[in-house]
Amino acid sequence: MNSPAENGVSVDVDQNEFLAEGTRTMDAVVTVQTSDELAVAAPPQQRVEILIIDCSGSMGGREKFPNARTATLAALDVMPDGTHFAIVKGTDTATVVYPTQGASAVANRESRAAARRALDKLKPDGGTAIGTWLGVSRMIAQKHPGAMVHAILLTDGKNEHETAERLAEEIRASEGLFTCDCRGVGSDWEPEELRAIASALHGTVDIVKTADLLAKDFAAMMESSMEKTIPELKLRVWTPVGARIVFLKQVAPAIENLTARRVETAPQIGEYPLGAWGADERDYHIKIDIDPLAPGGKKLAARISVFTDADPLAQGLVKAEWTTDTDLSAPISRGVAHYTGQAELAQVVQEGLAARKAGDNATATQKLQRAMHLAHESGNDNTAKLLRGVVDVDDAGTVRLRAHVDPSDEIALNVRSSKTARVRPEDRGKGDA
Repeated sequence: MNSPAENGVSVDVDQNEFLAEGTRTMDAVVTVQTSDELAVAAPPQQRVEILIIDCSGSMGGREKFPNARTATLAALDVMPDGTHFAIVKGTDTATVVYPTQGASAVANRESRAAARRALDKLKPDGGTAIGTWLGVSRMIAQKHPGAMVHAILLTDGKNEHETAERLAEEIRASEGLFTCDCRGVGSDWEPEELRAIASALHGTVDIVKTADLLAKDFAAMMESSMEKTIPELKLRVWTPVGARIVFLKQVAPAIENLTARRVETAPQIGEYPLGAWGADERDYHIKIDIDPLAPGGKKLAARISVFTDADPLAQGLVKAEWTTDTDLSAPISRGVAHYTGQAELAQVVQEGLAARKAGDNATATQKLQRAMHLAHESGNDNTAKLLRGVVDVDDAGTVRLRAHVDPSDEIALNVRSSKTARVRPEDRGKGDA
């Protein structure tokens, strides 16, 4: 079922609607695409950018902190005039170092120069309490109701000066108030901590291996933020009585499980927040448990609508028809098969790295061998390349753990393993028996 882009949004459903007799699970891949026209036509919103810079003692030295300061200025340079911004110093506490009065400053030549002077006064000292940084950022966001608020968070270390429970509380309290892209510089930070923040706050997480690369990355994140002009899209999913959503996952451009984010709005209707959008395309895998009908019976398994705060912009239908004809029910949608493999790839990478960290080399080898196979099979060349930083592969394709692994290569594989290779457009709707 395809929904044309009449409102600048299109919905495409990739599925095999035929189910074998007695089968009660239906899979579909839903592609949501927004056009340039919709992004440009979106009502103007006040924009707020928060730059959260780790100023703990570990950032000292000739590389990290000077480059973090340069990166902050690079982000300010690409920020359009008129954008509101604030700079937060993060240690075992958090302080807004610019502006010193008011919730934010307005970007112009004078405020950028003042921000530069404030940055010049900073010196790395103290510990790391990332939840506190989020708390101060949340207070800034709350002083700009209705604005699109985006943060960039940089750290080089672990969250050592507050409990994991405190960080989790601050993440939960920040959901829906601002988005946050997280970056770890070097290899002494904890990927799971930044992944939890980025996941909940609709952002990205990545490693910056060396501090001299920070400026380019900060500028790119700021440019990407400015391209997002639609404050929030949501998926609204209706299912018939007796049906339930087993899971709903974003599967491209990266895997993100949205199942637990469902908000019940009416009987048989749930909504899933998708974060801010520009001109964009994302894929979602939905699995539905549905009461089967007799062969020949047809049923609407789900109605999926895309909307903002107003009326639905587009919708797609997931259909089910039961049959005794295996030629009809056996083929699997290429999209469903592809993204099932991509999800397994991300999972076995994480399991392999966890086994390696625990010293279980046999399990680590088995998992990473499977990951390499899946990466090649699905055309995910980026993950295959990252795997080669952790394992050696001989001419026969046999994987062996490397005796010595650069910690930054291991972290890169960890945080980037959820990025997927898209199913090719020409393969959408095709099936394999």
